Amino acid sequence: MYRFSNTMIGYLNLLTLLGSIPIIGGGLWMARSSATCESALQTPLLVLGFVVLLVSLAGFIGACFNVPFALWLYLLAMLALIAALLGLTIFGLAVTGGGGGAPVPGRVYLEYSLADYSPWLRRHVAEAAYWRAALACVVGSKACDKIALWTPLDYLQRDLSPIQSGCCKPPTSCTYTAGTAMAAQDEDCYRWNNAPNVLCYGCDSCKAGVLEQVRRDWHKLSLLNVVVLVFLIAIYAVGCCAFRNARRAESEYPYGENHMSKVRPRWDYYWWRWWRDRREQLY
Repeated sequence: MYRFSNTMIGYLNLLTLLGSIPIIGGGLWMARSSATCESALQTPLLVLGFVVLLVSLAGFIGACFNVPFALWLYLLAMLALIAALLGLTIFGLAVTGGGGGAPVPGRVYLEYSLADYSPWLRRHVAEAAYWRAALACVVGSKACDKIALWTPLDYLQRDLSPIQSGCCKPPTSCTYTAGTAMAAQDEDCYRWNNAPNVLCYGCDSCKAGVLEQVRRDWHKLSLLNVVVLVFLIAIYAVGCCAFRNARRAESEYPYGENHMSKVRPRWDYYWWRWWRDRREQLY
């Protein structure tokens, strides 16, 4: 039974080793795409794929060939990966705690406000470099084109995504006369323009819609991270057993066998005995 942990960690790391190939392939495929939304995920996917590949390779070699040094590196990398994933999960759950949107009377869709999100997310979306990439992603997704031909009845009966609600229409509370916003209204009412290349892309509600989409995706990812953490901790525990078995195999004292060197001498015992006999013959 002492080999069970080595066999198990070998099979588990073989599965994760094979699983890293489509992750790396997906990152390389996204590198060829011109869409901003996809290229933004390229670097994280490639880094994750190569980290999983190297860690799984070290664990597979160490467990299958009883290499304690490879298993030691594997356990160290796994510990760092678990700590980083735990910190990322806690941070993700903390910054995605707000948001969710507010209901609109008589409408199915929700509307979103920047004030409902965490300060970190608001500062992040306020950065010019991030918002340019996010806005290019919104325009490239053609989310507004999908509702361009909606009638007023459609807006009463049909739902909208966060991007469509924040970027493709003015806030529902806005009042217009001859295409001009009335006084004392939300600033987004004045930023709205019916031109297809303007719409409400400059509105705070559009930034809030982007943050809501990010919040939803990040929240789902954080919940998935919890499951992955449990899986990694289980693999780490099995890896510790495999490392102990590899150390025993290296010292030729595996569990369940006689530890007396006179019963089963080590290879260097015969070499030392030959050298001692030769020395006695000379002197």
